[in-house]
Amino acid sequence: MNRRSRVLLFDFDGTISLGDGPVARYAQCVADCLGHRDGARFVEAVAEHTTIGVTEAGMLPRDGYDAVRLAAASFGVSADALARAYRLSRADLAGVRAPIDPVPGLARFLGTIREHALLVLATNSPPTRIPEALHVLGLQNTFDEVLTSVGKPDGLGTVLERLQQTATDGPLRLLSIGDIWVNDLQPAALRGFQTALIGPSAPPGATPTYRAERLDALFPVITAWLSSETPGLIVPIPHLQN
Repeated sequence: MNRRSRVLLFDFDGTISLGDGPVARYAQCVADCLGHRDGARFVEAVAEHTTIGVTEAGMLPRDGYDAVRLAAASFGVSADALARAYRLSRADLAGVRAPIDPVPGLARFLGTIREHALLVLATNSPPTRIPEALHVLGLQNTFDEVLTSVGKPDGLGTVLERLQQTATDGPLRLLSIGDIWVNDLQPAALRGFQTALIGPSAPPGATPTYRAERLDALFPVITAWLSSETPGLIVPIPHLQN
């Protein structure tokens, strides 16, 4: 099978890039626009939402970034101010103010499978400092495509349609890998592709093909998936499935 007909589609934050640095920096940038007292309370609220996993209003954050967004709403932060804070925080991505950590062994693993599949990175993050972040992670020159400002979930559908159109050897086989079901995986699942959810838990209604707390636990799954030529085949590794 031609490698363009077999795609591994990766998310960035929380999937190939680990650590709380970027979220903490985002929260601090929001706090800076609130003043000293409210800013300190805001940072505490974000930490509480992230730790407990639910806001005072009973809303469940999808991830750390969503925890910042929900906390900002409760503090009356405008959408424009929140967007400015996010842009400011991304200017520090992978630096000392917003450090990131690599997935153990990921660079080496992707190097061993690159000839067997198209490796695509698709993120809602703007392009700011993504090249620098990939360098810090040891993943520079690893991906065939790096797509930023995708606009998931809807924008991921556009990406999937294009990948389907460019598959040159039979129907497209695709495994979408990410940490947010509705953004990273559901658009692929709705089109009949397989999915792998990263994280300690799955949200209600999520039906990923595979699950693992961290991406490196999925290396055997990905290797087995690449060895199969059958579209839709579920690799039988029970401890990583739903």
